[in-house]
Amino acid sequence: MGTLIVIEGLDGAGKGTQTGLLCETLQQKGIRHRKISLPHYDAPSSALVKEYLAGTFGQNPGDVNAYAASAFYAVDRYAGYKTIWGADYDAGTLIVADRYATSNACHQMTKLPKADWDGYLRWLDDFEYQKLGVPKPDLVVFLDMPVDVSQALLQQRYLGDNTKKDVHERDTAYLAACHEAAVYAAKKCGWRTVQCSENGLPRTREAIAKDVWTIVREVLPHA
Repeated sequence: MGTLIVIEGLDGAGKGTQTGLLCETLQQKGIRHRKISLPHYDAPSSALVKEYLAGTFGQNPGDVNAYAASAFYAVDRYAGYKTIWGADYDAGTLIVADRYATSNACHQMTKLPKADWDGYLRWLDDFEYQKLGVPKPDLVVFLDMPVDVSQALLQQRYLGDNTKKDVHERDTAYLAACHEAAVYAAKKCGWRTVQCSENGLPRTREAIAKDVWTIVREVLPHA
């Protein structure tokens, strides 16, 4: 089996950037790897995810309960594993994922009372890794970016056009709750956290990438 490393974080945290920089480092060091980005928006398996994010089932994230929304993403993840990257993983390739099942913990757990969070995390672990059988990550790196800083970065990304935001990105109260849930999940599940801001401003991508690589090296004995 291969190794699965997940770069996790909320919207605007720089997951795509850090996944790309990590893969550049792996390439330079001659480490065989494959990068994946979830959901698989170009594949039919993401149809329900796209409808959910577009607001087809409701304009607020809470209009779709935590377990239904989690299943939308899980089915897309399963399809991608079976048809896109699973063979490489089974052959021993290092997989670097921009988001994974861990995103459900960040985004969906907040829809539940806090007293149910531990139960949801147990359900998610069993549903994804046992019943569906997708690989469990060897390492999850959580990019911790405060919501106010990430929102400023999203404004830059969309050039101030809020209509380009999905139902998650538009709801700042929801994103604040997601940040709380993500920090909780990171501690509960043993994720490794990299702080992405300092004094209310984002850290440079190079500084963050250095911290990410320091953590990743721990699961790559020959790096």
